[in-house]
Amino acid sequence: MTFTAAGLILLSAYVVWLDFRIRDEFEGTRWAVPARVFARPLELTPGAPFTADAIEAELKLAGYRRVRSAFRPASFERDGGRVRLVTREFRFPDGTAPSRRVTVSVSGGRIAAVEVDGEPRPRVRVDPAEIARVYPAHREDRVLLRLDDVPAAFLAILLEVEDRRFYEHLGIDPLAILRAAWANLRAGRAVQGGSTLTQQLAKNFFLSPERTITRKLNEALIALLLEWRYSKHELLEGYLNEVFLGQQGAYAIHGFGRAAHYYFGRALADLDLDEMALLAGMVRGPSYYDPRRRPERAKRRRNRVIDLLEARGVAGAGAAQRARSESLGVTRRPPPASAPFPAFVDLVRRQLRRDYPGEVLRSEGLRILTTLDPTVQRAAESALDQSMPFLARRSRIASGELQAAIAVTDARSGEVLSIVGGRDPRGTGFNRALDAVRPVGSVVKPAVYLAALTEPRFHLASFVRDDPVRVDGPRGPWRPRNHDGRSHGAVFLRDALVHSYNLATVRLGLDVGLERIRDTIRALGVSRPFATYPAMLLGTIELAPIEVNAMYQSLATGGLRLPLRAIRGVTDRHGRPLGRYPERSTRVADGRAVFLVTHALHGVLSEGTGRRARALLGRDQRLAGKTGTTGGLRDSWFAGYGADRVAVVWIGRDDNRPVNLSGSSGALEVWARLMRAIGASPISDAAPQGVEWHWVSRSEGRRIQRACDGARRLPFVTGRLPPEGRCGSQTAARGNAAAS
Repeated sequence: MTFTAAGLILLSAYVVWLDFRIRDEFEGTRWAVPARVFARPLELTPGAPFTADAIEAELKLAGYRRVRSAFRPASFERDGGRVRLVTREFRFPDGTAPSRRVTVSVSGGRIAAVEVDGEPRPRVRVDPAEIARVYPAHREDRVLLRLDDVPAAFLAILLEVEDRRFYEHLGIDPLAILRAAWANLRAGRAVQGGSTLTQQLAKNFFLSPERTITRKLNEALIALLLEWRYSKHELLEGYLNEVFLGQQGAYAIHGFGRAAHYYFGRALADLDLDEMALLAGMVRGPSYYDPRRRPERAKRRRNRVIDLLEARGVAGAGAAQRARSESLGVTRRPPPASAPFPAFVDLVRRQLRRDYPGEVLRSEGLRILTTLDPTVQRAAESALDQSMPFLARRSRIASGELQAAIAVTDARSGEVLSIVGGRDPRGTGFNRALDAVRPVGSVVKPAVYLAALTEPRFHLASFVRDDPVRVDGPRGPWRPRNHDGRSHGAVFLRDALVHSYNLATVRLGLDVGLERIRDTIRALGVSRPFATYPAMLLGTIELAPIEVNAMYQSLATGGLRLPLRAIRGVTDRHGRPLGRYPERSTRVADGRAVFLVTHALHGVLSEGTGRRARALLGRDQRLAGKTGTTGGLRDSWFAGYGADRVAVVWIGRDDNRPVNLSGSSGALEVWARLMRAIGASPISDAAPQGVEWHWVSRSEGRRIQRACDGARRLPFVTGRLPPEGRCGSQTAARGNAAAS
């Protein structure tokens, strides 16, 4: 009697402890889902630069399936340059976009027309690709389902296959256990299970998969406690999100929402009868019935489920026959287990960390709408992939040792369009675009010349001496040298920047003042501390590629600083806006002086240190940029922009050993390929208000007539013009004769 009482006391204590554990874990974490991260939506507008291939690639990234005839959401068909698609409903911060039938016609690399249900439209916004889930807990990836959002057809299928008496039993079903035992005895093997959905939920959520009597008893006890504590609605919802349905590397696939995306690339609500039947049938053994590794076995299981549905009247004979005749329909390759663009997502995480606690990101199912442009991202990755083998041969370095990083932004908004964090764009770990802090070399020089051109005493035709210079300092004298080892005497200020003359830059910078140069660099967007000493004029400042991009962003905007942002907005899972990242611009430089610098930076590409790019860009492409090379050829940089894009490329080695590449022989190759691929818009030579064009003498820097020999056309700030000059009599005569 004493032994029995003690046993009852221990059992009661165990039940109380188990009940406490169930409430603590089930209520605390059953809806702990990561925030979903989306790329920018695909916007289709007549006249926009897009190829049909690019549209197809973006649709596939967003989980759209190419079919012969598109009639359901997340499907598309293509006939040459014409793409027909059916969009998904999507909740944007400014409202819900319904599912629509869209036709896009492409011609000559641009969208020719956009139609919705046969009617022309000026713009269509397609639901964006999901690119990541932030903080996946316990290496489990989920798509949260609410019971009200699950198709009734799927619930009927699931209950028929797994637990017909779900709404009648109290957690365990003796009739089902007896029925399964009889079926298994007749077959001589295990062909049917007797576990209820509640027992399966208990096993998936609280227990290990080991097959022992103790585990089965715990499973039954937990199932009873779950039924006592929670409603059938809550339990079914929990099961839908918890059930194990496969493995992708280190990530477990839990829940039918995630499984639908993993196997079919679509939402559960978008699946057909045959696809729903496959998912329901896989519950018994996700690995055993894996449709990618064991397609024949999976198809037999699916068809048995369809037979069962037909026999029980859940599916009509015609629908069942059509479903059995379908192929499995799973995508050839599963979506990436982790973010397909890890370097960009890393930037998103950092920006989120400033505004949202980690627990909210894990548990509230936020929807993060980012600025990632998949087309630009693919172009950046492709430019790197095409260039790196060639650059490895040029540098005579093993290909695996050469590293790179790219940051691309929208020049007009400051939105980050693409981030490549290393040679392997899918690699995780050290993000070189954000964290490879290296000397920038001559990439810093535009700030030196901008500071000078802001002063009334300087203009592009001002002469500066490119002669040897000595600067005394606490560590002894510093004697900089030009890259070619020569000095070039008196040169135009413009030409000193175009050809990246070190001696002229140092002399100019010392004349303007180191503090003034430092303040200009900071105003352009460099917040990282750096020492103010003469060598900074030649780029001893250490920055990451994303920081260099911020600096050049201010040049591309004509002197307006726009904080770089990777997030457009954040909503809760219902689409309600929780946070916005509005555009904020600040005037940080004289737009007239910036225009003069941009003119010189175009000269870098047309005739200066970046002229190698002409072979890839074409002679008439008006872009602006600057090469950068650090001491010992350790770092190769190129930073530049068009009217709509800013891109920075860095090439180096993680151990900081030489790469034997200058900015022009290394990073420029990648940059030029990238800018050509994304069709960067040319910069304009239309002078802004307060700037005027004049012809000047190459030899004297004075204003002369266009017909004079040696005349060159340069922009000047109004009121800051060189003195007037005259052509020689013979030159004028030749000029007049040529004019007539």
